[in-house]
Amino acid sequence: MWLFAVLIVLLMGGVAVVAAGRGTPMAEAYDDRPDALVPATGPLSADDLRRVRFPLAFRGYRMAEVDALLDRLAAEREAVEAADADGDAPRA
Repeated sequence: MWLFAVLIVLLMGGVAVVAAGRGTPMAEAYDDRPDALVPATGPLSADDLRRVRFPLAFRGYRMAEVDALLDRLAAEREAVEAADADGDAPRA
């Protein structure tokens, strides 16, 4: 009985040592969020807005609502781009 108790305590101590960073190190953390894929500078186009994807979080968001908003913004942007191409007065 005492032998098992000592073994369990040693095992827990070994786990604590590894978790504390001693021994074999854990793998490096990396950023697994998707890239937004929008240009950092310049105006955004409708295609830029369609490519945007937001990462999910623990207390996330309703994806359908965000997608609907992005579709609406992209349609509005296309209308502005079409008006600019036709030579109408530019809108913001």
